[in-house]
Amino acid sequence: MDAKVIRRQKLKWRIRKKLSGTATCPRLSVFRSNKEIYAQLIDDVNGVTLAAANSRNKETATTGTKVDRSKEVGLNIAKAAQAKGIETCIFDRGGYLYHGRVKSVADGAREGGLKF
Repeated sequence: MDAKVIRRQKLKWRIRKKLSGTATCPRLSVFRSNKEIYAQLIDDVNGVTLAAANSRNKETATTGTKVDRSKEVGLNIAKAAQAKGIETCIFDRGGYLYHGRVKSVADGAREGGLKF
């Protein structure tokens, strides 16, 4: 494996040791690939995904920069959370730096009404 991937995996494990989501306060997990970005609300107690959003959906605009699409993903995950009656969550950056697209997802989720 690539050294960069291993480094991120170690960071991810270190973060996950401290974070755990519940049904009332799920974990907002972010995965970032080169082209797309994915976010999901996870209940770690029961091991289920409560809501998910990504930049591949048709409701996400295909125009604009990756940071703009990431913000829309944050808004969409907040909208899905509101539909399920979830108001608060724990943000899991998944080993990525809190900056750029990851920060944009968090900002969009906050703007959509999620608290963390």
